[in-house]
Amino acid sequence: MSSQNVHRVTLFKIPSKEDQAKLIDIYRTMPERALKDGKPYIISATVGPTHDDARNQGYTLAALSVFASVEDMKYYDDECAAHGELKKVAKTLHQGVMMVYFRNAL
Repeated sequence: MSSQNVHRVTLFKIPSKEDQAKLIDIYRTMPERALKDGKPYIISATVGPTHDDARNQGYTLAALSVFASVEDMKYYDDECAAHGELKKVAKTLHQGVMMVYFRNAL
């Protein structure tokens, strides 16, 4: 992976294990379903429940998505139909969400 890739971390507060599983199922196929110009553009997607730890501040599910550029990530946010579907479901399940993104400085 290039150090220029954009790493996006999204944290969700989803108390129900069943609801967490619903969102995980959607993320599972996201790299294949998310298309830009007819081709997959997400480099990788990783998602899972957080460990029960006081430092998680109530965030119970973490997702890491990697994109080749900020432009690809913005496309994901604003135009990607597959991500639109994910957001629609996530809004019905979560009690809070936070997102940050960065490039690897190492």
